[in-house]
Amino acid sequence: MTPIRPATRADIPACARLVHDWERATGYIHDTPDPETLTGYILEAFPAREILVCGDPVSGYLSIDPAEAKLGALYLAEPGKGTGTRLMDRAKDGRDQLWLTVYVPNIRAIGFYEREGFTTTAKLPPDRAGAPAMLRMEWQR
Repeated sequence: MTPIRPATRADIPACARLVHDWERATGYIHDTPDPETLTGYILEAFPAREILVCGDPVSGYLSIDPAEAKLGALYLAEPGKGTGTRLMDRAKDGRDQLWLTVYVPNIRAIGFYEREGFTTTAKLPPDRAGAPAMLRMEWQR
C-alpha cells in the first residue's frame, strides 16, 4: 500500500499535472489552465492548505483549507483503487465537519462523496466561464 504523506513544494508540479489531466479528460471543462499555471495557483495556496499526496511519482492528492474546513481538491491518477478513501479518511481524521464543491456532471465523484457520508446542501452556479453548475456537499461526524 502506497503511503500517504504531507506534500512538499517539490510535489506541487505533479499535483498540478493531475488536475490538468483530469480537467482535460472531463469533456465538460473547456478552459483548463496549463500545468505551469496550475502549479503557480497551488504554490500560492500551499502555505494556507493541508495537502496530502500518495505515490512516487504522485498518483493522488488532496487539499484542505483548514480555516474553512473545505476540501478543495481530491485528484487521483487511477480512481477506484482505494486511494481516494484513504485520503478522505486522513482528511476526516480529527475533524467534525468538511464541505466541498463538485461539478454536477461528475457523477462518479458525487457517488464517492455520498458513500463517504457527504450530503448535498446546495446547487451552485459554475465557478468559471464554460464550466457546469456545481453542488455543495457537506459531511459531519
